[in-house]
Amino acid sequence: MKSLLVKINNKLNAQGGFLKAVSVLVGGTAFAQLIGLICLPILTRLYSPDDYAVLGIYIAIVSILSVIACLRLEIAIPIPEKDEEAKSLLILSLLTNFFIVLILYLILFFLNPILQNFYIIKKLSIWIWFVPLGVFLSGLYSALQYWSTRRKRFKDIAQTRMTQAICNNGASLSVGFFTGGFWGLILGQLFSFSGGLLKLGYGTYKDVMQVKKNTELKVVLHKYQDFPKYSTFEALANTSAIQLPLILIASFLVGPEVGYLMLAMKVLGIPMGLIGSAMSQVYLSHAPTYYQKGELFEYTISILKKILKLVILPFLILLIISPYIFGYIFGKEWASVGYYISAMVPWYFMQILSSPVSMSLHIVGKQKIALFLQIFGFFVRVILLLMVASYFNKGILVYYVLSGFLFYTIYMIVILACLKHKEEK
Repeated sequence: MKSLLVKINNKLNAQGGFLKAVSVLVGGTAFAQLIGLICLPILTRLYSPDDYAVLGIYIAIVSILSVIACLRLEIAIPIPEKDEEAKSLLILSLLTNFFIVLILYLILFFLNPILQNFYIIKKLSIWIWFVPLGVFLSGLYSALQYWSTRRKRFKDIAQTRMTQAICNNGASLSVGFFTGGFWGLILGQLFSFSGGLLKLGYGTYKDVMQVKKNTELKVVLHKYQDFPKYSTFEALANTSAIQLPLILIASFLVGPEVGYLMLAMKVLGIPMGLIGSAMSQVYLSHAPTYYQKGELFEYTISILKKILKLVILPFLILLIISPYIFGYIFGKEWASVGYYISAMVPWYFMQILSSPVSMSLHIVGKQKIALFLQIFGFFVRVILLLMVASYFNKGILVYYVLSGFLFYTIYMIVILACLKHKEEK
């Protein structure tokens, strides 16, 4: 038994600790996803498709605004060799987050009467005031998480994901049992954003106090100016391409479709959250080292092979059985969700492959290409969707799914081509 444990430990420590790090993150994320899976059939019986549609609108707005909260300076935190430089990036990220959210509250205060004329804002009611709070909590967590990634503190990140799941589902279930209403789901989402902040914040504070000085903020901002200039718009285009269609579909289609779509994305987000986000964090922590050694392309290919082995069987099973089982799991009111999931499997399969390695474009200094890709994705997934909706309302769901698959396939091809070209030079 002892020799077996030694072999397992050696295997997990191979390849620069990649498997060990993934095992820690996947373990924490798996626990969080398990909580979500257990609670989901209860939540679908406490909340209606319309409630989930409002949640989808709230998450879409917060997600779009969250990518500009730190002007993407937080994603640069793991990159510098010196902690002094990384500390400055962390400070800049936190300051930017605060001022962006302050601006959002000012905009909301002065323009709220005008905004209330929009259907989706009316649906949110008073909870529109909680959008900037969600953005602030999301930006704060992101900055602290990237610092923890730099320090390879994967256990802490895993624990925060468990805390987030408990807080989210606990709040949603409590409101659902006692009063009901979509606001219970939004409250749960806010609890999810804030879950684990104390743990990551305390660990980050101890680290930062040990770094006696930091590089001048102005110098660091100039050095990493491509992140606010290019990566912010890239991420904004990417997130808008994912989230804006939900808002558009909610505007064009009156009915439970957005609720079905929201739940389908939540189910398919389980393997994405379980494997994709864990792989992303660990890939980002190791990729700069492989890039410095001129081995980033080979490293990226090896990661893609690992992801492929992990996801191909679960996605095949989902593709085949989804139309037959989800009516029993979530209740008859949600039976159509299974067809949505089955149709969306190819899209999420390509997304889970490409997303973890997408940060490689920033590591090799290809922010402009990354921005162009996301602008292309925005055009394919939002602008063309609007054109489809103008002529054929019922076709927007089909087009939304197809455009997701098309975009992530092209995205993957371009990433690999850029890495290979960079290495050959």
